[in-house]
Amino acid sequence: MDVRELQRENIKNLKPYSTARDEFKGQASVYLDANENSFGSPLPADYNRYPDPLQLDLKDAISQIKGVPIENMFLGNGSDEAIDLLFRAFCNPGKDNVIILPPTYGMYEVSANINDVEVRKVNLTPDFQLDLEKIAETIDGNTKMIFICSPNNPTGNSLNRTDIETILANFKGLVVIDEAYINFARQKTFIQELTEYANLVVLQTFSKAWGLAALRLGMAFSSTHVIDILNKVKPPYNINQATQDLALAALQNIEQVNEWIKVTVSERDRLGNALGRMEAVKKVYPSDANFILAQIDNAHNIYNQLVDQGIIVRDRSKVVLCDDCLRITVGTVDENNHLLTAIEQLTTNA
Repeated sequence: MDVRELQRENIKNLKPYSTARDEFKGQASVYLDANENSFGSPLPADYNRYPDPLQLDLKDAISQIKGVPIENMFLGNGSDEAIDLLFRAFCNPGKDNVIILPPTYGMYEVSANINDVEVRKVNLTPDFQLDLEKIAETIDGNTKMIFICSPNNPTGNSLNRTDIETILANFKGLVVIDEAYINFARQKTFIQELTEYANLVVLQTFSKAWGLAALRLGMAFSSTHVIDILNKVKPPYNINQATQDLALAALQNIEQVNEWIKVTVSERDRLGNALGRMEAVKKVYPSDANFILAQIDNAHNIYNQLVDQGIIVRDRSKVVLCDDCLRITVGTVDENNHLLTAIEQLTTNA
């Protein structure tokens, strides 16, 4: 399939904004082309110059780690920007639709609503897997994208890989696989399949395992055709220079990140086992992420009582298929101990 045919007609003919850094890419001693402040900035580092609009140095460093060529990579202001740009580039407002698979990450639906794109919901099965038959029935000629979160948020589990491959092989639109939590998973990433599926878009982030949530840096990996379209519609300087510099520095500390991942996975197992032994906890769902979904008696009340103690988890009890469930991020050893003690006391005294 030619994914370029999926883009909106006005995007096909769009002439993107040309920045000063697009028109001159070399090195010079005097820059008087972008109306910047030539005297510098009132900070220890000079941020008076516009950043590289395509973040090539940062992409090169990411490429070394991910094994993905620069031309197959898009960097966004968080993964949320990539999600929004996919809607803006490929979905005609008031005409096209996308499929999401609740319970799932809420931003897919929010972005669809912002862009006036119909959302069609196909719930996961009771064991939080894809309902392939129902998905097939829901697709029509105006279905442009299917969003698959794996490992899934808020359930934590990875979705069956062969089911995802079935959708990739048969759906004639974009399949967006959100791998925000892939660093904590046993399942391998789908970025290794980019050459197999022209319609595959993989989202990853620096907000979770890399500990850079405040920098707002997300990644999208896809065919060069999709990446070219995203670069065409993005804001000119969507990743600021401070974020690029700090991310580059962070990439030099991959050993620290890998150690945090090991500790998080170990603590995830310990936390899950401890919760599972509590009488009030009805179920702890298997997790491939840095959080646990637990079904607990009177979850909403427990949530409020934890808040009173200054412990904040996520109440998911009103989310489809997540009745009486709390989503608990894996914290440090001390934080996890504090949480377990609090839940034990609250449920014993209830």
